[in-house]
Amino acid sequence: MKRPSLFFKIEQPILPFLKSGDMVVFLCLIVSVYIGIRLALHAPMIIQGPRISLSPFVLPWYAGFSIGRMTCAYLLSFVFSLVYGYMIVRNRYAQKVLIPLLDVLQSVPILSFLPVVLLSLTTVLPQKLAVELASIILIFTSQAWNMTFAWYQSLITIPHELDEVGSIYRFNGWMRFKTLQLPFAAIGLVWNSIMSWAGGWFFLMAAEIFTVGQRDFRLPGLGAYLHEAASQGDMQAIVWGVGTLVLVIVALDQLLWRPLLAWSERFKLEMIESEVPRTSWFYDALRNSHILDWFDRRCLTPFHQWLDALLLRRFPMKEEVVRESKGHNPVVILLAAAGSGGLMIGIYKAAMMLAEVSAAQWVDIALGLGATFLRVLASLVLAVAWTIPLGVAIGTTPRLAALLQPLVQIAASVPATALFPVFLLFMLNMPGGLSLVAVFLMLLGTQWYLLFNIIAGASAIPQDLKYTTTLLQLGRWGRWRTLILPSLFPYIITGAIAAGGGAWNASIVAEHVEFSGRTLDTVGIGSLIAKATATGDYPLLLASTLTMVSVVVLINRLIWRRLYQVAEERYRME
Repeated sequence: MKRPSLFFKIEQPILPFLKSGDMVVFLCLIVSVYIGIRLALHAPMIIQGPRISLSPFVLPWYAGFSIGRMTCAYLLSFVFSLVYGYMIVRNRYAQKVLIPLLDVLQSVPILSFLPVVLLSLTTVLPQKLAVELASIILIFTSQAWNMTFAWYQSLITIPHELDEVGSIYRFNGWMRFKTLQLPFAAIGLVWNSIMSWAGGWFFLMAAEIFTVGQRDFRLPGLGAYLHEAASQGDMQAIVWGVGTLVLVIVALDQLLWRPLLAWSERFKLEMIESEVPRTSWFYDALRNSHILDWFDRRCLTPFHQWLDALLLRRFPMKEEVVRESKGHNPVVILLAAAGSGGLMIGIYKAAMMLAEVSAAQWVDIALGLGATFLRVLASLVLAVAWTIPLGVAIGTTPRLAALLQPLVQIAASVPATALFPVFLLFMLNMPGGLSLVAVFLMLLGTQWYLLFNIIAGASAIPQDLKYTTTLLQLGRWGRWRTLILPSLFPYIITGAIAAGGGAWNASIVAEHVEFSGRTLDTVGIGSLIAKATATGDYPLLLASTLTMVSVVVLINRLIWRRLYQVAEERYRME
């Protein structure tokens, strides 16, 4: 069989923005950012925030508020991921818009848009609702994209023989989703859910402590508690806050994630059971519960049967087909014309704002873009270097996973900005200064996406294939070359896409910091975005943000999308 080339064939324009789908998405983004900025200009000048108590007795309430926001954002992210990924795979016409849109959304530096989102929402919604909704949206943007990419990766790498079984039994969309697609993706979705919660803690902290001048958008929660304790220098309160955060993470690990990981073991594609399967005391307790067994027999099972019957009546069993675009609908044409008119007006307004950016500022954007790109590349290389061996060790050794998994979750959940002062103290006087520190902070924001995806890929390797490599007497390098690395390839690509977006986002807080009463910055696109946000230079904010998004989308299209195609063609588990 002919090996697919890793290089683009010159069949279509190389620049992704020359494609209609990418162009429409990018222009819509420009208009959306412009509208948000215009709304933000009309926000109230003074907003009074809540009083944050440092009493340890309020920590259970604050933890409950934070977990509630995280849960709402996660549920929204999970539903979004399933629907969005399914639409991409099922409808080729939708792919032309949805895939470029996903590239754009995961590359948008949300930290730079937090002021715009908050200020624009306060102009159209009550203040408390606007702040809560903005925090959920911010957490959603940190949780959704890696799960969407993981779900999409699973859908395009389902073994052909399983697809053929679904076709033979003429599964409709619901039966294919329930019995084939969701079980195949279960392990990856569970591990990416853990990563989403870990990443969500960082953005939750940022959302709960946000202030703009005399506008106080703080929310009662663990993030606001830790920020207030640090501001007052109350070490006892900091210990109480960090201890509560660690306690919440460990409780979630024991009561939620570890049971889900043990449950997901049943969906591994293998003919031989693992020697040491994952276990969970809470999962075993739930399985042995007579109350839950009665609830399952009397409530859940009848509901599942009713739902299956309802959907089978509505969508009879027949082979699912990928829909192509049909003839032009007059209503669609009319709506497209109206939308195009509004889009052109918005583009004109945004262009007028971009015209205010001077030539010197465009030169700064170009230089900053190059500097940040090198830092992102360095952080990805460092992350891949250590996450692959550790991820494989955790994913293939359940006993090691039982020891390290909670520690990894805690380390991933600690906000990277909390460790930033430590790096500044020890590394500012080293060669490279803040530029070197920025690389390490980006690393803190990228490595976990790779690690959790690699653990998921290593966990999904069938036990019978491991036995086969042993029977063939393959050495360590032979096993890595023929089994481990090919099995991990789709997961590494998924993790690298999310990690790359995380690194570009982290550049905003890594390249421009306030420390010990001083403002430190280095050359970079993130530094420009941070300074434009702080000074209210909206034309520069729009220009630098759109430049960053354009480059990230271009990288995704030229590199990561092609590697996804290679994973789909060569590295299916079949």
